[in-house]
Amino acid sequence: MMNTSWKLRLIVSLAGTGLFTLASGRKLAGADFPSAEISNGQIQVKLYLPDSRKGYYRGTRFDWSGEIISLKYKGHEYYGPWFDGLDPKVHDYRYAGSEIIASPCSAASGPVEEFQTNGTALGWDEARVGGTFIKIGVGVLRKDKDPYDYVKQYEIVDPGKWTVKRRRDSVEFTQELTDPSSGYGYIYRKTVRLIEGKPEMVLEHSLKNTGRRTIRSRVYNHNFLVLDKQPPGPDFTIAVPFQIQLAHPPDGEFAEIRGNQVVYLKALQKEDLMETPIGGFNDSPKDNEIRIENSKVGAGMRITGDHPLVHLNLWSIRTVLAVEPFITMNVDPGKEFTWKMSYQYYTVPPKAK
Repeated sequence: MMNTSWKLRLIVSLAGTGLFTLASGRKLAGADFPSAEISNGQIQVKLYLPDSRKGYYRGTRFDWSGEIISLKYKGHEYYGPWFDGLDPKVHDYRYAGSEIIASPCSAASGPVEEFQTNGTALGWDEARVGGTFIKIGVGVLRKDKDPYDYVKQYEIVDPGKWTVKRRRDSVEFTQELTDPSSGYGYIYRKTVRLIEGKPEMVLEHSLKNTGRRTIRSRVYNHNFLVLDKQPPGPDFTIAVPFQIQLAHPPDGEFAEIRGNQVVYLKALQKEDLMETPIGGFNDSPKDNEIRIENSKVGAGMRITGDHPLVHLNLWSIRTVLAVEPFITMNVDPGKEFTWKMSYQYYTVPPKAK
């Protein structure tokens, strides 16, 4: 997750964990992680590629495919790092003075996805300590003890077989994985595609069950938005196509609900955290839509999915805003499940200074 525009400080050496082999405290720019760049003439995207030895993201939380470090449109940057350093001793993330330090499992960028089953991972509940379970998009992992911890780095027993096909305006990822001991197997495909003639990116997915057990899972996109490095605050507007209904309102110091919008009351700073579920949607895919705009920089985006929501969440700290749509899937042996997310990028008139 490093390019020529920023530097990431690795707090400690991760040698021996299978994640990084860089010296403690070393400042780097433009590190040589496997990557690809695509463009359709309107938007330019840089993404990192899955690699069990040299890849940037080798955590056991998020899908390894389609790690987008940069998307530029009309001079605006939508993605990038929300943290300053990595430390395997950190649980999720922590503050260290003016810096934010992330765990290797949470140190992801852009519209990254995580698969969950019953709040854990596929096969976790059935696996004995020392046995194996599955994190879709990651691989076969070793269960060490209960309870499951989504931001813990588990031993990767088998990352599966990854293949990547690059084109001028798309990258297709395929992961083939079989775990005879748990009975699960699949072929997972994900294509990051830029639509010709439009400032639009589409994430196309398919999951074919090649094992002997039904795959039951939720998948959500964390959507780490770092729009021109603007802090979440009153300059942002977050809107959905339904009237938001909540059992408990968000923290009144930071935000409030106004009809179909979440409105920030102050800019997040220091260790501020604003998180809230967003309820009120129905079982139509039409409600799987999120619109985010920033009036200060004059840029926005619209995210849509082709399956009904089962959950929607907003998480934000001073460096990142993340609206997370969840969908569910049940894939019997021999069957295939497909889903798609579309990202439309646009500009709006900036507010007068």
